[in-house]
Amino acid sequence: MVNPDTAANQSNYSQSNTKSAVEVKATDLPIHCPVEGTSLWNSHPRVYIPVNENGGESKCPYCGTMFKLLSEK
Repeated sequence: MVNPDTAANQSNYSQSNTKSAVEVKATDLPIHCPVEGTSLWNSHPRVYIPVNENGGESKCPYCGTMFKLLSEK
């Protein structure tokens, strides 16, 4: 029997690190990687990304996805 949470049912999910950067708002903090909607088969353990609330960016140590905080104007 196929596990419904693996490759057989993952067509609606994105793959890890398909974007070079993910823009987040201060209201999204704390942010973690992988983000919601990432396929389970191509994932890594959840890790929280330390993004400074005063602006800044940080990379995921597993997949290299860059998280950039948008400035709120």
